Amino acid sequence: MGTPFLSLSLQSVCLPPPSRLCRIRSFKEDLKGQRVAVIGLGISGKAATRLALARGASVLAIDKDEQLFPFKHDPEHPQNSNLQMMLGDCDHTQLGNADKIVVSPGVPLEEYGLSSLIESGRKVMSELDFATEVLPQNVKILAVTGTNGKSTVASFAGQMLDHLGIKTFVGGNLGTPLSEAAISCLSSSSTTHIYQVVVVEVSSYQLEITNNYFSPSVAVVLNLTPDHLERHKSMLNYAAVKCSLFSHMKDDKLALLPIGNPYLDEAFSTYAKRCNIAGIGDFPGLKLDMEAKVATCNIPKSGLFRKLQLGDLRAIGDHNFLNAAVAAFLVLGLDVGIDCHSINSIVKRLTLLPHRMQVVCTNSYGITWVDDSKATNVESTSTGLISLRNRKSVVLLGGLSKASSDQTSNGFERLVELLEPHRAVITFGASGEMIYRTLLNSGLSIPCIKAGNLKEAIKCAKFFAVEGDMVLLSPGCASFDEFRNFEHRGRVFQELALHS
Repeated sequence: MGTPFLSLSLQSVCLPPPSRLCRIRSFKEDLKGQRVAVIGLGISGKAATRLALARGASVLAIDKDEQLFPFKHDPEHPQNSNLQMMLGDCDHTQLGNADKIVVSPGVPLEEYGLSSLIESGRKVMSELDFATEVLPQNVKILAVTGTNGKSTVASFAGQMLDHLGIKTFVGGNLGTPLSEAAISCLSSSSTTHIYQVVVVEVSSYQLEITNNYFSPSVAVVLNLTPDHLERHKSMLNYAAVKCSLFSHMKDDKLALLPIGNPYLDEAFSTYAKRCNIAGIGDFPGLKLDMEAKVATCNIPKSGLFRKLQLGDLRAIGDHNFLNAAVAAFLVLGLDVGIDCHSINSIVKRLTLLPHRMQVVCTNSYGITWVDDSKATNVESTSTGLISLRNRKSVVLLGGLSKASSDQTSNGFERLVELLEPHRAVITFGASGEMIYRTLLNSGLSIPCIKAGNLKEAIKCAKFFAVEGDMVLLSPGCASFDEFRNFEHRGRVFQELALHS
């Protein structure tokens, strides 16, 4: 990485004591006369482009998609003489002339010569880091990453803070890019806080480029199971990228991770040397009594044990009680004046995000339809199945299977034991045939039917389900064979369920 941004440091812009407003205004034109290249023009890239323009930069916006809707026709990007778009093939020499290069998370470092540019010391930044550079220094950051559950934990944490009167932004990989929070701060003329806390869901893709400014106050790696290995190549690399989240945390900043994952243990020891360390399932940290629906929290160095009462949580699945406990632990670790009693009072108000063990309806035949379309890998499906105690389901598996770290396996054989207590399995989609054969070859004894697509799978499910059963869409696969994304898949499932 290049030399950290110093030209308009806090000390050089404002006389002490530095006010928040003074610091924010210093960034409104801090990139004037500089050229910023933004690579990848999805939701993150577009937000980063707007932020760069708001900071006074001349922006070169780049994307390989030649059919991308031009910014000049986009109401969010009015005609701006400082904005140039380059679609399709990119002349890499253009990047060499940029003062900053901001990379969207969907762009691998193998493209555009990014790895070489980083090695040569050019200022290549993630969208996450570019946004954090602008955030007021007294805004606390709560960061959540992991293979599964990060959106739910981030959402729960945001809801807790919001219900308890803390001005909070929730986003990152979860819907709204962090650059939008930065733009809101730049646009404000108020001397009061825009946000006291930003809750950021962080993907591994956002962590591939070293982040120098993004330093959370509290952060968690929830879990680590095989996913995105086509990009990260190995579990060791995947773990290292995830744990780099902690690399700039020190002093009283709080790092949380699960106990006993060998990949995480090794990576964590490298990246989390200077902060307070806590464990999921250990003290200091938190332990969950699932039968009593009570979590015991011990914040490092506090010496205090606090009880969280989670029995009022309205959610399906044991894993969601753990998600709520982790969110509460992180909120407590922020030290923003919230205690366990306050959290206990609002647990019943927490709601799950769509497509995550979401109850769609119970029809006139007494069959409950549950949308877990967000389960895009085997491990997430496994978590959902484990959480359904004493409730028979017709389980829908299928879509486009992801790569497994074990090249001799596609992973679905690990579901056989969990599927045995259920009514039936319906497979569908591009990987439906493969999943069907894997389950049968692995000894699955309950009925297993192969359907062509999701609509056919639902017709089959209605044949097998009886009163009191669930029909559970928990695909264990990506959705791109038939749908735009897992949200689209979930909406189609819900529409079909409501007419079942």
